[in-house]
Amino acid sequence: MNSSVPLLVTVLGPTASGKTAFAARLALALGAEIISADSRQVYRKMDIGTGKDYADYRVGGTDIPYHLIDIADAGYKYSVFEYQRDFARAFDDITGRGKRAVLCGGSGMYIESVLQAYELVAVPHDKALRKELEFRTDEELTGMLASMRTLHNVSDTSSRKRLIRAIEIEAFAAAGKRPAVSVPRFDYIIFGIAPDRETRRRRITRRLDSRLGEGMIDEVRRLLDKGISPEDLIFYGLEYKFITLYLTGNLEFDQMKQRLNIAIHQFAKRQMTWFRKMERSGFEIHWLDPDADMEEKLEKAISLISGLRGS
Repeated sequence: MNSSVPLLVTVLGPTASGKTAFAARLALALGAEIISADSRQVYRKMDIGTGKDYADYRVGGTDIPYHLIDIADAGYKYSVFEYQRDFARAFDDITGRGKRAVLCGGSGMYIESVLQAYELVAVPHDKALRKELEFRTDEELTGMLASMRTLHNVSDTSSRKRLIRAIEIEAFAAAGKRPAVSVPRFDYIIFGIAPDRETRRRRITRRLDSRLGEGMIDEVRRLLDKGISPEDLIFYGLEYKFITLYLTGNLEFDQMKQRLNIAIHQFAKRQMTWFRKMERSGFEIHWLDPDADMEEKLEKAISLISGLRGS
């Protein structure tokens, strides 16, 4: 560890693991601020469905500052590049004020894009190219994209809009233009919280019932009433996908609830698969005992952090 650069403390885990509550307590102990690593909590007015448990950020009467929550309008498609850019700004702001930063979330790609300093590129819209592509058929666009790169990601061909954007990105890269984000230099330590499968399943099901009772369906209805298209809400997946399908008459309530519950369980499994992949690629994750009480987990985490920096 290089004591001349800041230390980024990272807390990760699958949905319903209790990672945010732990990160907030850890931030309080360290005098730190939290940077969220959640791909959907960036959106305003999407609160219940994304699990913005604001109460977790108030610990013992102290409000823990948080960043990168509620920074984009619902309906917008926020990118990993934008996250990396916004993380850099938040991290520099926090450390520039002499504070520590705690990165907390379950979006593995967001976390890894920061820890591994992915070189991501901001690609501007090319109006001339878009005008040229406008008159091509979907088959022609797919063929054009296939000639530019191997089509591993089927989502790029799932709609005409995505096809055109993918071609635009490839054309930009082919021109040799590479304005990339400069990721701050830091050391990091990663803590993971992952309850066993059965505990996680119980928590997910219980939390879904709670959120439905808190007005999650009304939240999605309000977004639709504000003019956000069903397609855009379905794009966000999970709660927004299945509740939109229910509100548009494509699913009965019981179908919606059952399919959503299954989808969240599958999502949590994919999150754990990502974290295990990170470990295989060389990231050391200190998994904290999920059954230990909060004080025990804090004591272990702070001990490990102190061992790194002697503080």
